[in-house]
Amino acid sequence: MTDTAPTAIPPSSQLTLPDGRVEISPGAPAPSGPYANEDLLPVPVEKRTWNTYNFSALWVGMAHNTASWTLASGLIAVGMDWKQAVFTIALANVIVLVPMLLTGHAGPKYGIPFPVFARASFGVRGANLPAVVRALVACGWFGIQTWIGGEAIYFLAGKLIGDSWANASHIGGYAWTMWLSFAIFWAIQVAIIYRGMETIRRFENWAAPFVLLGAGVMLWWMASKAGGFGPLLDQPSKVGYGADFWKIFAPALMGMIGFWSTLSLNIPDFTRYGKSQKAQTWGQALGLPTTMTLFAFLSVMVTSGSQAVYGEAIWDPVQLAAKTDNVFGLLFALVTVLVATLSVNVAANLVSPAFDFSNIAPRKISFRAGALATCVLGVLIFPWKLYSDPQGYIFTWLGLVGGLLGTVAGILIADYWILRRGKLDLVDLYRAGGRYWYDSGWNWRAVVAFLVGGVLAVGGANFAPLVDGRPIPALSALADYGWAVGLGTSMLLYLVLMVATGKGRTGAEEAKA
Repeated sequence: MTDTAPTAIPPSSQLTLPDGRVEISPGAPAPSGPYANEDLLPVPVEKRTWNTYNFSALWVGMAHNTASWTLASGLIAVGMDWKQAVFTIALANVIVLVPMLLTGHAGPKYGIPFPVFARASFGVRGANLPAVVRALVACGWFGIQTWIGGEAIYFLAGKLIGDSWANASHIGGYAWTMWLSFAIFWAIQVAIIYRGMETIRRFENWAAPFVLLGAGVMLWWMASKAGGFGPLLDQPSKVGYGADFWKIFAPALMGMIGFWSTLSLNIPDFTRYGKSQKAQTWGQALGLPTTMTLFAFLSVMVTSGSQAVYGEAIWDPVQLAAKTDNVFGLLFALVTVLVATLSVNVAANLVSPAFDFSNIAPRKISFRAGALATCVLGVLIFPWKLYSDPQGYIFTWLGLVGGLLGTVAGILIADYWILRRGKLDLVDLYRAGGRYWYDSGWNWRAVVAFLVGGVLAVGGANFAPLVDGRPIPALSALADYGWAVGLGTSMLLYLVLMVATGKGRTGAEEAKA
């Protein structure tokens, strides 16, 4: 199929409601064929019911987790004081909220998930490229979070059971009981995801306040150990505010942005259930930057306290909690960590790749099959290696993720907001030969923009401890700004290529055609 110019949206194929939401016209057949299945089809308007609280609770549940905790405490571990760490995280989350809201707009308006949304810019088949990249990143995150949950079971159960558990014989560098804990937590998540999206929504609603309470209890405990809040606030910065601070600030900021750059792409997977644009906008604005900043403050306070009490910054909350001998405290910490990790892992790292993998072969891979594939791949990426130290976790893993996914975000935003002005054809998103078919289902302009942006964003990065050295040393000056470089480069190049090849028709022009 050759490139074809966009045509006007057929008036009978979709219905626009007074509030701006769009659905397939009543009486019209739902999209079918090789690029559609029940999980990928638009959510009917009557089933778009999530309100502001649901989205806020989703973010509170996802933000208040062990990995988020280690973001802030990891910055303390590499030399920042609490003010520098909290400022870095607050700024990063205000920045990443912008693309989050821009890409999230398509969810409540059209009821479509991320891989279907990406078809408008990458092509009906080409959308598999960003979908698979996003899915593989989610597999990495799923593995890391599952390892954290298993670690919580292992450390805290070891304190309760004793040496027979904590000092069990080792296999592959870890006690066999650690591997068992990892497997138990893995199985719990599989059970939850199989119950569907409504179960996830209900779980997030009650998990959010519980996890916040748990973080507050940990802060109170550490303050009592340190003799008040003074020692928690008095820990000095090891890098000051000179050249040493700015040397780590940029990569740390990009790493913090990279933490949620995954959701800035696939947030339509959740906003597609929104009852209005106001619900998703206010829910995310109230839920993401505020809760991440608050949680960062709690994290750095507790980590600073551990430095004052134990003489070292203990950045892993599970290992910190294991230092208490109070049985009730151990059990409470165990349940809190497990709920927090389940909350983010199921919502952020199972739902999205399940849709992404389903998009590869909609007729053969269901939402549940995609989720199971994520669970398996999450083990095969060896998450225990990624999580082994804060340097590799923040600067390597998060930096690479942010650079690559920022590139995709730039293309999506440029296509949806600048070229199409928020106007999509629902039916054409699911069929061959339509306006999003481009060249045999692929929009080569998006692929080129993705590749160029990706190389510039991460080509000069230091991949240690994953591999030694930088792939393209000449690009090392760009590595500290990977997310911004990837987003800006891909956005600009995509627009230039689309306009230069006659594909830069705006949404307003399309509607008049």
